[in-house]
Amino acid sequence: MNPASAVEIADVLRETSAVAIFSHIRPDADTIGSALALGLALRSRGVQVAVSFPGPEALPDTLRELPGSELIVDDADLAPAPVAVAVDAATVERLGGLASVFSASERTVCIDHHVSNSGFADLDLIDATADCTAVLVLDVLDALGAELTKEVATCLYAGLVTDTGSFKWARPASFLVAGRLTAAGVDSAHWSRVLMDSHPFGWFAMVSAVLATARLDETACGGAGLVYAVVDAEQMAPMSWEDGESVVDIVRTAREADVTAVFKEATPGRWNVSLRSTAQVDLVPIAGSLGGGGHTRAAGYSDRGTADEVVARLRAAL
Repeated sequence: MNPASAVEIADVLRETSAVAIFSHIRPDADTIGSALALGLALRSRGVQVAVSFPGPEALPDTLRELPGSELIVDDADLAPAPVAVAVDAATVERLGGLASVFSASERTVCIDHHVSNSGFADLDLIDATADCTAVLVLDVLDALGAELTKEVATCLYAGLVTDTGSFKWARPASFLVAGRLTAAGVDSAHWSRVLMDSHPFGWFAMVSAVLATARLDETACGGAGLVYAVVDAEQMAPMSWEDGESVVDIVRTAREADVTAVFKEATPGRWNVSLRSTAQVDLVPIAGSLGGGGHTRAAGYSDRGTADEVVARLRAAL
């Protein structure tokens, strides 16, 4: 790791004429919001900016509503830049097919809040005590002396509200940041609904079918308990990956289990697994043992095989 402060990163950004900003695969509101906020602030200073994320998953429609989405270019069109900034990516592999473009850039920066991030850039701003990457981007923008416009604040708010679960598990500092962002003009009620409480009607049928097959093992994890559900490829097909991801927030409400797992089959035999814990179990070593990473209470990984095989591997890891 090459630890760097917000001031050091701001100094690099202040001197460059062009920046490429990289979000991670299956982009969520924190990685896209962080990227667009940084991009908008730099563009206002005359910097040439391109934002991108690796496929094959498309950007959810809700995130395309964020200010600055015109900065997003197709991953095939993103080229190495004088400065490349990865936001909210715990490893360079999370940049998917863009990892080589990132590494080929003249100067690389990583801004992230995942405890599993060991650093992979020339300058690493990594703070696992931050609730989201967006608040670290705000630190960089403050060091840069950038104006906190309504548009920039809205993008940062997207990362903050989603990564704290509408502030259900926010640290005190996050409420102070939320105050700054709403004071800058963010319509918090609108964006909370768009980002957290909005699904296509077909989502109800999918959730109903998935919840009907959920399983509970109160003896798992040394008695902490495990609840899990499987979303197969047929159920996922009409949904965006974002709508499939939202299932974990329903399943995790089972009070008998500290650990929640939702297995989502992106394509036949290819799974993305979301893990959550309530209070007792540290998910980082579990996800790490299966090739993933994340936070103490929220982590994930990818796997291949049948549903029974991927469930069995997680149960063995637990």
